[in-house]
Amino acid sequence: MSATVSPSPQGFALPSPPAGVVFDMDGLMLESEREILDCMRLAAAEQAQDIEPDYWRAMIGHSDSICRARLVERIGEPAAAALFGRSQALYLARAEAGIAHRPGIVALLDLLAERGIPRAVATSTRAPLAQRKLAAAGLLRYFDAVCTSSDVAHPKPAPDVYLLAAERLGVSPARCLALEDSPTGVRAALAAGMTTIQVPDLLLPDDTVRALGHHIVDSLDQVRALIEAAR
Repeated sequence: MSATVSPSPQGFALPSPPAGVVFDMDGLMLESEREILDCMRLAAAEQAQDIEPDYWRAMIGHSDSICRARLVERIGEPAAAALFGRSQALYLARAEAGIAHRPGIVALLDLLAERGIPRAVATSTRAPLAQRKLAAAGLLRYFDAVCTSSDVAHPKPAPDVYLLAAERLGVSPARCLALEDSPTGVRAALAAGMTTIQVPDLLLPDDTVRALGHHIVDSLDQVRALIEAAR
C-alpha cells in the first residue's frame, strides 16, 4: 500500500485478547483483489469493452452476484455474461496456482494458533472457490471455520456471514475481532457487533468510512502487535 493510514483513534489498544478472530479473505489475507481486477481488465480488453479502472475498484468487497448485476447494468446481459465468464476462468487459473499472501498474514495466524484463539474466515467468495484458494495458498489449515456467501442469505454489507462465523466458533460476536480491508466488509462486521479493524488495500477509507467508528491500521503486523499487547 502506497499511502500510510494511521490508527483511529490515536493510541487504540485492545482491552483484552479477542475470544475469536474473523478474517476477510480477498485483499486482507491474499493479494487477490489485484489479481481479480487484472483478470477483469484483461477480459474487458479481449472483448473491446472500454471500462475505466475506478469501475472495477468499486466492486471490491462485493459478492459475485452483486458484481455481475452491476456489470449487466453497464454493458447488458450477453456482454456481461461473456466478460464475467472469461474473467472467472482467468482468475481460477491463478487461484489454482496459489495467490500471494498479504504481508504479515502468516505471522499473525501463527500467533493466534500459539495462543489458542479460534479463527474463522468470513468471505464474499463462494464456498468451493474460497476453500480452493485458501488451500492453494497454504492457509486453510489455520482456520476452524470457513464461512462464505454460499452459506448465508444476504452477502456483505449485511452481517450474516460474520454472525455465522461467530456461531461456528462458538463465540459471541461482541467478543470477536473482525479484520477487513474493504468498506463493504467493515460495514458487515460492525453490523454483526464485532470489534473491527480495517487494514486497507486498494481502497483507502474516505471520510464517510472513517466515521463508521472502527479502527484503521496500515498493516497486519500492527494487528499482531495489538493482540500481543492485549492483556
